[in-house]
Amino acid sequence: MLETSARLLRLLSLLQNPRDWSGAELAERLEVTPRTVRRDIDRLRTLGYPVLATAGTAGYRLGAGADVPPLLLDDDEAVAVALGLRTAAGGSITGIEETSVRALAKLEQVLPSRLRHRVNALHAATVPMGGAGPTADPGTLTAIAAAIRDSLSLRFDYRAHDGTASVRTAEPHRLVHTGRRWYLVGWDVDRGDWRTYRVDRLTPRTPTGPRFAPRTPPDADLGGYTSRAISTSAYRYQARFTLHVDAATAAERIAPTTGALEPVDEHSCTLRAGSNSLDELAIYVTTTGFDFRVHEPPELVEHVRILAARLSAAAGRS
Repeated sequence: MLETSARLLRLLSLLQNPRDWSGAELAERLEVTPRTVRRDIDRLRTLGYPVLATAGTAGYRLGAGADVPPLLLDDDEAVAVALGLRTAAGGSITGIEETSVRALAKLEQVLPSRLRHRVNALHAATVPMGGAGPTADPGTLTAIAAAIRDSLSLRFDYRAHDGTASVRTAEPHRLVHTGRRWYLVGWDVDRGDWRTYRVDRLTPRTPTGPRFAPRTPPDADLGGYTSRAISTSAYRYQARFTLHVDAATAAERIAPTTGALEPVDEHSCTLRAGSNSLDELAIYVTTTGFDFRVHEPPELVEHVRILAARLSAAAGRS
């Protein structure tokens, strides 16, 4: 009986991998006959696990059921989930902190001591940096994700950065997460163009709109597109610099929400950033600590020349 129970757990663990298993493969992994596999599959179904038979291939996979089955994780998977829950406990989604703490408590209760030690050691050695700013509502994220999945138009109340309120209609394409904030990339129906919306400023209206045929996205690199949209496009001045450092090194100091980086070669990269102030752009690129050259806009090129002369004179007088 114990051997059968252990085998059922092993079979359940295999079926939780997102793939189709043939009866022969399962029999080989479990070191039993295909007939025993079929009996064990029937036992799992009797226990309430929705083991589906794959048409045409005589294979099996675990389907979605009414309840969440026990997840059988290997050591690295268990550590990854625990660390992810601890990170989410201080995350950027409103209300998820308490839920993550409850889930983490359940997981850590059953972790073997060797894994609990690994998780606790990393947690003790890590100091999170507190982040400011609003968080996204999980219900809003779920509603947007469902609309993306089903290709349904979204109507929502939106508050712009200057506080202006409006009702928008969009064909949602993807959610982009920068680490602290969530953005929706979608086709704005009224404006006839792609737009990027801050999710924490967005309140969906019900019901959702009609179905739409998904469009070709504005850029294959939606992360880069979102970075440019929120760091450059929305501002009066849109600057382009060459940084004399590789893009990977530059990315260690320049967040995607403040500037978009594009590699040029192993020794340089392009930085695009925006602001409503020329002084702010000049100071920002100077304080990155990298040598740079400014290309545009022309007003910024001239402004940097004037600032350089003024700073040089000030250093001479000192």
